[in-house]
Amino acid sequence: MEHRGEDFGPWLARQLNRMDMSQSDLAARLGLTRAAVSAWVNGRAEPREETKRSLAEVFGADPDLVDSRTTDISTNRPLRWHHRTAHADGGREYGNAAAFAFDADMAVLAREATQNALDERLDANVPVRMHYTLHELTGEHLSSFLTTLQWDELRPHYDRAAAAEQKVSRSLRAALDELESKNSLLLLRVDDFNANGLTGPEYHDGRFAAVVRRQLDSHKQSGGRAGGSYGLGKATLWAASRFGLVLINSTLSEPHEGRTERRVIGRLDLPWRQVDGEAFAGPAWFGEPDTDPTHKDVSRSWWAEEGTTRSLHLERQTGEPGTSFLVVGAHDASGDAEELRDLHDKVVRSLADGFWAAMIGGVAAGPLLEARVSTFRDGEVVVPEERVDPYTRHPALSRALQAHLDGRTVDSLTAEDQVARAEVPLIVTPLKGRGRPRDKGREHLAVLLLTPAADADERHSRVVCMRGNRMTITEHRPRELPLGTMPFQAVLLAGYATDRSGEDVALAEEFLRASEPPEHDRWDRTEELTSLYERGAVSRLKEFRSDVDKAVRALVGKRETKRAGGPAVLRELLTWDANTGAARRVHGFPTVRGVTARVEESGAWSVTVEVRLPAAEDPWRLTPVAKFDVRSGGRTVVGWSDLVAEEDCRVEKGDLVVEPGVRSAVFRGVTDPATHPVRSGYARLVVEVQKARGGSA
Repeated sequence: MEHRGEDFGPWLARQLNRMDMSQSDLAARLGLTRAAVSAWVNGRAEPREETKRSLAEVFGADPDLVDSRTTDISTNRPLRWHHRTAHADGGREYGNAAAFAFDADMAVLAREATQNALDERLDANVPVRMHYTLHELTGEHLSSFLTTLQWDELRPHYDRAAAAEQKVSRSLRAALDELESKNSLLLLRVDDFNANGLTGPEYHDGRFAAVVRRQLDSHKQSGGRAGGSYGLGKATLWAASRFGLVLINSTLSEPHEGRTERRVIGRLDLPWRQVDGEAFAGPAWFGEPDTDPTHKDVSRSWWAEEGTTRSLHLERQTGEPGTSFLVVGAHDASGDAEELRDLHDKVVRSLADGFWAAMIGGVAAGPLLEARVSTFRDGEVVVPEERVDPYTRHPALSRALQAHLDGRTVDSLTAEDQVARAEVPLIVTPLKGRGRPRDKGREHLAVLLLTPAADADERHSRVVCMRGNRMTITEHRPRELPLGTMPFQAVLLAGYATDRSGEDVALAEEFLRASEPPEHDRWDRTEELTSLYERGAVSRLKEFRSDVDKAVRALVGKRETKRAGGPAVLRELLTWDANTGAARRVHGFPTVRGVTARVEESGAWSVTVEVRLPAAEDPWRLTPVAKFDVRSGGRTVVGWSDLVAEEDCRVEKGDLVVEPGVRSAVFRGVTDPATHPVRSGYARLVVEVQKARGGSA
């Protein structure tokens, strides 16, 4: 990617610092006055072309380099670790408190890192692409990496930090012991593409300083759409490293020092320690010694060669803007994923659970996110690259959002593949001092989508809530649902997730973000919410949840699901007597989950029905009843010519009997055409599965 070189003045000033050359020295070598050189440095003038050639000779550089100013003059300054010295007032930090705000869990890391990347999306017409790479190093591969990392220089600091009795010290001691005993190290690289990258100066305000130099600096510039707001999410990267060590390689969307590619630095977070009689405060940085007098010898970022990024396992696959974070000594503290395959699967699941909605695109716009996961050991593939597919893990939820984005929603469900849509009001409380007397607030209409659950869904009958960039915030289970309600999946889109714009959308986005804790996992009372908004903000959230429940009950109450089959349609319907008696010790009621149907040449309906059953201590005895729903008059019961138990049930005297503990049963029925009041093509078949007369089997 072509970029205009850096302005001459800042570039020249930095080269003089790097070469320990004063303006007077340069002027003398060029045969000019110091005032002339000062004018160049301060941007008041620029040398003529012949003077630039003379300047290149003084620097021992190619004239094209002086003319383009897209790189620094090589001075072979060695990379080094710079450890922050201890506070003069005696204060000590025994670890980075921000890292304790989250669990050291792969799922948490994937959630926070992906959210941060979405907040830094560069081209709004192209998705952010995330690539998570797990790479275990052993033997020579490990030795080579540690040598490039200057591990021998770091080891005394680790040993001293691990010798204390604080929590971080004990964890470090265990990590060092395991590294020696197993001679193995796990790296996790998180790459984002089509993101802004760590732009900005080394030490002053900007994305780079916010991530590398500071804590609790969010520095989000996404027009109020940011998912995060606390500046804590980046700490999950360091928390996931057993050694508190993360390396960074960023490709910038805006040039810094005339360059954009391979801006590299490392940051280490350790507790207070003493090494060789000198006390150190905690953090350290890996980079090139700064020559600027204000930050003399502080390790700053450097523009790395491709060979260096390869040896540090930081190479990026394209020149597209974004950042690569390498977590050194990655681990999952939850303990539920220790083997490489398990870790790979957990990252895939976490991305699918947290960001399935961001991966769905519609007719008007594409997805916000693409994600994939790869796993290696010593450069060899252990688990092939896997693209995260939202439809694989969340088929019904994905179907619901897809229908909304394509404009294919309905007011009420009449088929199992349909998606019903409703609007739910959220009253946004005014900010303190900005509301009018008795002003309750501004109404924002959130969007509720509801569809029948998929057979493979592990969890159902819930509302998945989101805003902004469509990251899952929380799951809400509606209250007071009618008995026998079909299993469903629902999505609640609020704020910018509605794909609308306007003042109410921006206000709702800001309001809901203020109601989220650092984990961004619920909408509830927070200090920010009660501090910034007028009294009643928490009540508005409770009312919002109550209105969501009402909207869900209304949608499932209007349900009349039809299944395609033959010249007519088959509707599955389950009725159940709620007064089952104390003798039947069960929780919940049977539900019909799958129906296929066709009309045979004889005119008979042939149906195959799957029934899902809750746990019970007694057998279920059910009676399938077939009825014709004609255009006029009531429903007429028709007879079965054949009733067959297909799976996990048996037929006794026209009833289905299902043994205790069986959770799913399938039966097949064929109607008797002689009992049909009209031809099959002129009526809709209704199948009811009722409690059999006579009680338990």
